[in-house]
Order: sequence, then C-alpha cells, then structure tokens
Amino acid sequence: MSQRGFVGELAAGKNIKGQKASNRAINKKATLLRLTLYLMQYKWLLLVAFILTVGSNLLALIGPMLSGYAVDAIVGVGKVQFEKVFYYAAWMVAFYLVSSLLSYWLSILMITISKKVVKRMRKDVFDKLLKLPVGYFDTRQTGDIISRITYDIDTINGSLSSDLIQIVTTLITVTGALSMMLVISKSLVLVFCFTVPLSIGITKFITTKTRPLFRDRSAKLGLLNGFTEEMVSGQKTLKAYTQEENVLAKFRKKNEEAVDAYYRAEYYGAMTGPCVNFINNLSLSLISVFGAMLFLAGKMTIGNISSFILYSRKFSGPINEAANIVSELQSSLAAAERIFSLLDEMNEIEDGEQAIVLGSKEQVQGKVELSHVQFGYEEGRTIIHDLSLKVEPGKLIAIVGPTGAGKTTLINLLMRFYDIQSGNILVDDHPSKDLTRESLRKSFAMVLQETWLFHGTIYDNLAYGKEGATREEVIAAAKAVKIHSFIQRLPQGYDTVISDEGSNISKGQKQLLTIARAMLLEAPMLILDEATSNVDTRTELQIGQAMRKLMENKTCFVIAHRLSTIQNADTILVVKDGEVVEQGTHESLMEQRGFYCSLYEAQFA
Repeated sequence: MSQRGFVGELAAGKNIKGQKASNRAINKKATLLRLTLYLMQYKWLLLVAFILTVGSNLLALIGPMLSGYAVDAIVGVGKVQFEKVFYYAAWMVAFYLVSSLLSYWLSILMITISKKVVKRMRKDVFDKLLKLPVGYFDTRQTGDIISRITYDIDTINGSLSSDLIQIVTTLITVTGALSMMLVISKSLVLVFCFTVPLSIGITKFITTKTRPLFRDRSAKLGLLNGFTEEMVSGQKTLKAYTQEENVLAKFRKKNEEAVDAYYRAEYYGAMTGPCVNFINNLSLSLISVFGAMLFLAGKMTIGNISSFILYSRKFSGPINEAANIVSELQSSLAAAERIFSLLDEMNEIEDGEQAIVLGSKEQVQGKVELSHVQFGYEEGRTIIHDLSLKVEPGKLIAIVGPTGAGKTTLINLLMRFYDIQSGNILVDDHPSKDLTRESLRKSFAMVLQETWLFHGTIYDNLAYGKEGATREEVIAAAKAVKIHSFIQRLPQGYDTVISDEGSNISKGQKQLLTIARAMLLEAPMLILDEATSNVDTRTELQIGQAMRKLMENKTCFVIAHRLSTIQNADTILVVKDGEVVEQGTHESLMEQRGFYCSLYEAQFA
C-alpha cells in the first residue's frame, strides 16, 4: 500500500471520476453550443419557425377547453344544448385545422433549415480535410473519415429536422397545458409535483448511462467502414492470397462489435420511453381519482374534469415523446462530437506573414541543398540522420537504396508534406520553411508510384494541374510519354470518361497518364517516385528517352529500384539508414565497388 493509504487512494479515485464527469459535461455543453452556432446562422428562418411553432401549439391548446365547454352544455339526460355543442365543436375543428397547416409549414421550414445547416457542415468538414497535414491521413483510416462526413452528419440532419421541432413543441405545449390546468384546478396540478420529478430523474439517469454507448456506437461504425473500404479496394490482393475466409472472420468480428454497440445503445436508450410512459399513465390514474373526489365535493364540473384530463395528456404526452427522442439526441451528440473533433484537428502550419513567394516558374532556378537534416515521423525514432547534399539547377538526381532507407521520406520533406526537426533545406538559397507552401509545391511536378485519377475525361485528368491547358498541349504531353495512340483507340478519344479511379484502363496506362500530367505542368523541378514501376521494359525505355528530353533544364529527383533506369543520371545518391553513403555517376560508383555496386550486381546477377 502506498504512503497515502487506502483513504487517499479512494479520494484520488473519486477526484478522477469527478473530473471525467465534469469533462463529459463540458464536452456536451460545448457540442450543443457549437450546434447552436450553426443554427444561428439562419436566425431569421428560426424566428419564423418559432412563430409557427407557438401559433400551432397555442391553437391546439384551445381545443381541450372548448371540449370542456361542449361537455358542460349537457345540462341533464335528454336536455343537451345542441347549438352550443355544435358551436364549440366547429371552433375546435377550425383551430385544429389551422394548427395542422402551421405544423405542416413548420416541418417544411425545419427541413429547409436542416438542409442548409448540413450543407454548411459538410462544406466545413471537407474544407478542413483540405487544410489538414498529410500526416493526419497517414494515421487515419479512410473509411472512418468518410463515415464522419456521411453517416455522422446524416445523424445530425435527422435530429435537426425532427427532434428539434419536438423539443420546442414540448416546451410550448407543456407550458401552455400547465397554465390551462392551473386555471381549471390548482389542487389537481399537485399530482404532477410527484410524477414530473420522477420522470426527469429517470430520464437523466438513463441518459447518463447511454451517452457513452452512443459514442462507442459511432466509433465502432467508423472502424467497420474503414475496414470495409480497405478490403474492397484490396480485392485483387485478397483473392490472390486466398484470404477470403480470414477476411470474413475479421469482418464478422468487427461487424459483431458494431452491431453489439448499436444494440446496447438502442436497447438502453429505448428504456426511457416506457418508463416515462408508465409514470404518465400513473398521473392519469391519480387525476381520475382526485378529480372524482372534487366533483363529488362540487368543486369541479364534468367538463372541467374532461378538459383537465385532455390537458394532462397534452402535458405528459410531449414529455413522453421527448423521452423517446433522448436516445436519438444522444446519438446526434456523439456524431457531433466526432465531427467537431475532426474540425478541431491542427491544420497544416500556415505560412507566416514574412513568408517568401518562390516566384514564377520561369524565375525558379531549381537549386536545392540539404544541410544536416534530421527527421522522424515519431518522436524518438529518427529516420533521416544528418543528411546533407547539394543539387545544382537542371541536374537529374537519382535516389536509390534499400527499402526503408528514407528515399520517399526525402521527397516528403522536399514538398514540405512534413517539416524537418533539425537542419535546413534550401531552395534557390531560401530556407524552405521560409517559403510559402503554395509557391514551393507549384515549383514541383510529382509522379508517385501510387497513381491517382479522378472520375472525368482523360483530357480533364491530364490538364488537372495546369489551368487553361489547351488540347494541343495535352496531346503533346501524351505523345511524349507514348500514350497518344492508346488514347486515340478509345471510344471517345481524349473525351473518354475514366471511372472508379481508372478501373477501365490498366495500371500501366494509368501511370503513363499521371506522367503525362506531370510533364504538362512545365514545373522547374520534377519528382518521380518509382514512376515507371507499372510499365513494361520496352515502354520504360521509350518513356525514359521522352522524359530525358522533357526534363532538360529542370532539376529532377528520381527514386528508382530498377537501377537500369537511372544509369544516365547526373548524380546518383545512395541512401542507407537515413544517410547518403555514396554519391556520383553510375560509372564512378561501379568503380568504387561499394554499396551501390552490390545493389546493381544483385539485380543483374
């Protein structure tokens, strides 16, 4: 036992629990406040909605009073005052009809407001995704991110369009019904002094228990979506390794976890309605008993009792309905927390006010220098160790080395997808951290091993990075990488639509298109990360010749595993364990009989 003793441990435990409960309360209030801020952007529409809500419910509240008057018009057996009965009944129909019309207009208006809020929220989330650093996407599942922008926002949409109306209606109806019951009989209202606190206590207790369950439900669904997205995108690999049964087992487990989380949230959330409904029915029983006593004492008429019972139903009914939507509200709050947690992520570090614009493409020389650069994706785990190199403008620099040596990491640092931890990277003698990211990245054209094409025509995909590119420029770039003849053979040529990330063309053809897209940019610096890994040797040689011509007077960084493709490089950097261990031309490195020579001979042994 520690020196604090058993009592001290208990006190600390209570403080921790109290702090967690306090944090949950703060998060809940903050989430509600931020949702309110979204709604307040349409405050005038909300004002109209409030007026319609008040009008609809007040008109509906007049009905029970008129019903009581109609009942009191019966003065005895066979002595019914039909004129008064029909008079009050007609007014009841009129009030209920107008109330229904106002409710209909209110529903349409709330759907409109909800649509605007959700549209704005999705825009904010998507804008946020574009501002997040690359590291965020490297550490999150794509499916979970998509789940937030689709399922979670749809959940919020449902609450805004229906649950919000129900809450406001409940407040107005309960207040109005209570006021009318106080007018009819103050003594009977005392029944609710027992039932209402009981309803509130039960609802609060269940809500406290179910909110974490709904948060867990959203998280489990996000994980399931992420796993499904990965498996669908990797179908060919999955089938090639005959992992169907293994994947099915994993899916069953994740699906079961998601379903269990969903069931637990809905099961315990569904307890609120029946419990509150029982208490409301109990209040009706008590009203019937005490109302009969007051009638026998001559303090109430049958019409008053009838009206009071109707008002009690209007009083307790909305409370019961509000209790039923508590689970939906908990689900919406959990979804909103996930949305706002994404919106609260740190953006990519913004450029300072003194940031330098690198200049136009014609002004950029393409001189790059790395001085004692150190970097690691995780704290305490360095990948690049004291890396230094100097690249003169217009030179072709090949970067080779074993897997995990830091080749792609070097490219990430050049593009400032990640910022270095120490050292310096200079571009045209300017520290890259002092340059605006936009001007730095526009100075590079980039082709990655993982090709990316969007749904659109081939022309749109090729002209993606160059605004206002002419068809002649696009065709010239396609011819340079030997893809023009293939495009012409397609049904609509350059207007052929690429669908599903290019699933209707081969991987090699996709890579040729991305190379042509990069060539079209005419950027002063070029990065090729295994850009020819998906094409055959003959086409690779043809592309190499075309690329050599197009890369004239440009600083080029080429990452290659097939050493035969970089023999003509001006300088070959051999990277090992985050350091440049050798550099020189192909011939000079082969003469050294060092690490590069061993790599080359291993490929051609």
